[in-house]
Amino acid sequence: MTTMKLELAQKLDLLDQHPKRMIIGFDGFVDEIIHAVDKRMDSITFTRIETMKAFAKRVEKAAGFSTNIELFPIIEKIGGNGPIMANALSQHPSDITYIGALGYPHIHPVFQPMSERAHLISIAQAAHTDALEFTDGKLMLGKMSCLNDVTFERMIETIGEYRLIQMLSDVDLLATVNWSMLPYMTDIWEQLIKEILPKVKIRENKPILFVDLADPEKREHDEIIRALDLLKSFETHFNVVLGLNHKEAYDVANILNLAKSKDSLEHVNRVLYDYLKIYAVVIHPVDQSCAIIDGIYEHDFGPLAKHPKLTTGAGDNFNSGFVYGLMMGLSTKESLLLGMATSGFYVRQAKSPTLAELKIFLLAWAYDQLD
Repeated sequence: MTTMKLELAQKLDLLDQHPKRMIIGFDGFVDEIIHAVDKRMDSITFTRIETMKAFAKRVEKAAGFSTNIELFPIIEKIGGNGPIMANALSQHPSDITYIGALGYPHIHPVFQPMSERAHLISIAQAAHTDALEFTDGKLMLGKMSCLNDVTFERMIETIGEYRLIQMLSDVDLLATVNWSMLPYMTDIWEQLIKEILPKVKIRENKPILFVDLADPEKREHDEIIRALDLLKSFETHFNVVLGLNHKEAYDVANILNLAKSKDSLEHVNRVLYDYLKIYAVVIHPVDQSCAIIDGIYEHDFGPLAKHPKLTTGAGDNFNSGFVYGLMMGLSTKESLLLGMATSGFYVRQAKSPTLAELKIFLLAWAYDQLD
């Protein structure tokens, strides 16, 4: 795929620079990135617990007794699938309105930099995540009772029905993410379908509705099925795209009795697409990605980082790159490459890339010059 990466790098210079209009919501977290201390040498120097397996052993060893594990904060940053995705998309020509839990009545300081690139509408207090990062994964410890305030009623109270209808009438992307952590997200979808969309004109070139379930394992199976079955109802107004990571894809396919853990990634992608009957289903494991649009399956491997600086938010950056590619008229394969390049840059640099940075990254990837 070297040729396609080179062609995509050149194509980025030719993209329409007219800002795309986007509405993204509805979560919001303050993420505190943390390392767990293994051995402390002095007040400054320590070694970290490198792997989740080692951390689990430390906890298991203390069962029946007690233990103390020092947590060392590395950085406080914007969190939540929505804000991270919006922040990534804001690096490109865009007109973004973010609606979500960003602090109430005042927006939390961690989100203030977002206000320079997006219009922020906060409807609830921000949740908080202690993100313990390891070389083989991350443990997300969330405090999120405030997300109970993210409701359709609060959204209408804050924005107004007429304004919301106008906003949806000329949007290029509506992204509604982190379903699993928002207790009333399904109700919001139902109310949008029932109360708002009938008043929105159906366009010939339909905008994208991107949906991310965000690890639905803790939700009841009936709730998951109810939410998934609602997605078809959005197809009258949107091209609906469901994004899933590897675990989410297999969990959902298993819940729907469509596939088992031994089945191939392509099989899981196809059965979910056939069941949902929506515009696209995209799946992004750590080292690859695949998608089906118009019944055609595309797949490629990504630029796996040997020593990532930051992994929290990698999936959201993939999603941003993928949907941006679709909005710009790129092919399914090109959009997958753009998603993986966006994520690949993010985990190496701990920030989301501009189009210029994406071009440089794609060229380095094509010539096998990445770490």
